[in-house]
Amino acid sequence: MTEVFDKSNSYQEYKVVKKTQLATLRRNILDSVSTLQKKIALMESEVSQERIAVDSLGQNLKNTQQNLIKAKEKEDGIEVFGILTSKATYNAIMWGIILILLLISGFLFYRFLNSHKITNAAQLKMAEMEIELEDYRRNSLEREQKLRRKLQDEINKNRKA
Repeated sequence: MTEVFDKSNSYQEYKVVKKTQLATLRRNILDSVSTLQKKIALMESEVSQERIAVDSLGQNLKNTQQNLIKAKEKEDGIEVFGILTSKATYNAIMWGIILILLLISGFLFYRFLNSHKITNAAQLKMAEMEIELEDYRRNSLEREQKLRRKLQDEINKNRKA
């Protein structure tokens, strides 16, 4: 451009430029513009590719974060009957069940011991009653025998007399 300006002639207050120089300048300008347009188009396509890559990476990041959240939930929880529960809740439920079962077992053991004591006492009383009954039978038998002897003696006395 400066070369065209320097080589131009002046006529009155106008500059006179040769048509060949003007054509060369125009060709150079058009070449520069087309080169710049190609660079712009190339850069725009690169920008759009970069946007696609950034969007893809953003989507991958979201997926990875969701997978991480799910993995943490699975790590921090236990699946019971198809229901995901936290480890603290699971431990509380299990220890509660164990405690309840221990209380029930203790209560049943107490009831068993109490029943066993009652049964032993009843068996002891029954044995005592059997002994008393046996003594009563023996005493009754002896009395009956004595009464029969006396009766027989009286019958025999009355027959002799």
